[in-house]
Amino acid sequence: MTDRENTVAGAGDAVADDSLLVLTAMLLTPARFPSVLGDDYVAACDALALEPYEEGYGLVLGQDGEGARWTVVVEDASQVAVAIAAWDCGMEHDLSPDERSMVCALPGWPMDLAVSAPGVPDPHDPETDGKGPAPLSPPDAEAWGPAQRRLGADDIAAQWPVWREQIDEARFPRPGAEGEPENGTEREPEDRTGGEPGNDSSPSLRHPGVRRALSEAEAYTKAPPPPGRIRSSYATADARTLRVDGPGWSMVARTDDIALFLLDEEPGMVIPVGRGAALPSLLTALDGLAVHPT
Repeated sequence: MTDRENTVAGAGDAVADDSLLVLTAMLLTPARFPSVLGDDYVAACDALALEPYEEGYGLVLGQDGEGARWTVVVEDASQVAVAIAAWDCGMEHDLSPDERSMVCALPGWPMDLAVSAPGVPDPHDPETDGKGPAPLSPPDAEAWGPAQRRLGADDIAAQWPVWREQIDEARFPRPGAEGEPENGTEREPEDRTGGEPGNDSSPSLRHPGVRRALSEAEAYTKAPPPPGRIRSSYATADARTLRVDGPGWSMVARTDDIALFLLDEEPGMVIPVGRGAALPSLLTALDGLAVHPT
């Protein structure tokens, strides 16, 4: 077993052999949740038919003794957070939630996993005989829509330096550089086959989707959105990384730098917007409203 493969006993009557070989886990809290499930914490909980409690949940993904995929929801989010932190540091950690903390066992996985449990059949959806919820499944990697757009934004947030290097320094100087332009230009991301990013000469702020997203983000500062619609995470000692979502758009930004937008109507494109005069204050205001991880 890898350090993420442990056994959860009593995961519910639905789980074969009353045990689960744990492959990974993730948090479902206002500050941190799988974006694939929704634009905010409330929507993500609704996708799993869960009450959006402030304390949140832990999601434990694994296989039963027959190889079937299961997502076990537990109330002890702190225990899952400790396990994730240990794994991220390359440490072994046994994740064995108490049976009393288990809320439900949902068939399937909401995301693809690159690993599988040894000694059991290949991952597959369990036989449910048409009873209970349909198996969870990851979004189609070849399609483009809200889930794929949010996953793309997650990738940018996780690898900001890599994506920032693709942005034209002449048009979007890094923090502290002189002559920062107020407007940005559209620029395609690195494509899925590893090609180089392309160029587009039209100004970002002329794009109606970007204008709409900025307007809706500004509206958040006057009427706060549901928890999790704005999330903030550590970037540097002096800056935060923001993840903001809205109907049809996602934004990734550094409070000391530019913002990058993804839109449902622009498949696979990442659109930068420079700091200018207004963006810094908007990012500061959004960070003040964001749920910060504890």
